[in-house]
Amino acid sequence: MSSSLYGGASGRRVTVRDLAAAKERGEKWPMLTAYDAMTARVFDEAGIPVLLVGDSAAMVVYGYDSTLPVSVDDLLPLTAAVVRGSSRALVVADLPFGSYQASPAQALESAARFMKEAGAHAVKLEGGRRVLPQVEALVSAGVPVMAHLGLTPQSVNAFGGYRVQGRGQAGDELMADAKDLQQAGAFAVVLECVPADLAERVTMSLAIPTIGIGAGAGTDAQVLVWQDLMGLTPNPAKFVRAYSDLGTEMDRAVRSFAAEVASGAFPAPEHAYS
Repeated sequence: MSSSLYGGASGRRVTVRDLAAAKERGEKWPMLTAYDAMTARVFDEAGIPVLLVGDSAAMVVYGYDSTLPVSVDDLLPLTAAVVRGSSRALVVADLPFGSYQASPAQALESAARFMKEAGAHAVKLEGGRRVLPQVEALVSAGVPVMAHLGLTPQSVNAFGGYRVQGRGQAGDELMADAKDLQQAGAFAVVLECVPADLAERVTMSLAIPTIGIGAGAGTDAQVLVWQDLMGLTPNPAKFVRAYSDLGTEMDRAVRSFAAEVASGAFPAPEHAYS
């Protein structure tokens, strides 16, 4: 692996050891969601070292209003597509709601499907101390685990909505959860919608990388849903920065195509076979 995690050339996949080495070097790195082979290829060739097949697919792919309805069977083909579309990135599959909470055995069964049927290289699950048995079981079985603390969208109903987590005493609990998850064997932890100072303290306290989303600049990495990054999401969250206006460009292209079809300008002779 090149000494640089982001954009480094390599003839192999990024591994969890590469992420750990980047933490030791103090190198910050980007992570994006992906749900299909074509966008996975673009992100992979751009040097993104980690691609997450997030349960956010429930909303951006399947049209639900939360992550809760999506299933293992929904996410398996998306994960397989991202693996096929990439050659360097570490592909992490989200374990969806209801696929791991019941028991360590259920978690292992779900994770095994993602790794055997879709080719995922790691899985992600949400929660702190309540999922430690699941994390330990997965790691013991050889499944790399990315943890997720703070605003965990699968618990949105328990939280009473999408709101910042970890203020006051809850910050101490989140810190304890992060250390426990590290001890259980998680190779990284996502920190979502937590105060920036807390995220920085957690990052400094852990030997494993932290990945922020709405957690300030003090984490080791940053992740965004790619549709948010490209400006496709209406009314995005405060922590989102749109780096493109792809929605406007797609609208322009669709309208141009439709107008040319209606006028007879497309297809032109050069687009036809003789």
